[in-house]
Amino acid sequence: MEQLAKALGARIRTQRKAQRISQDALALICNIDRSYMGRIERGEVSITVEKLYRIAFSLDCDPALLLPPLADCIPAADKAGQH
Repeated sequence: MEQLAKALGARIRTQRKAQRISQDALALICNIDRSYMGRIERGEVSITVEKLYRIAFSLDCDPALLLPPLADCIPAADKAGQH
């Protein structure tokens, strides 16, 4: 699941930068501690669905846009074991 958190965080960061919003501003809008927002973007924590929706709403996008493709979240060892 670590790969999922990193991929999700990267997509949040990409969308935030596309909107030209600073990390501090996004954290303030979302009512999330600014250091925690940094940890989200670095993929150091897993977030709740509620936080995902709050971030998406603040970035004026659909939450699905922030979700990484499944292929980006499955470790290589798990992919090799699939039939």
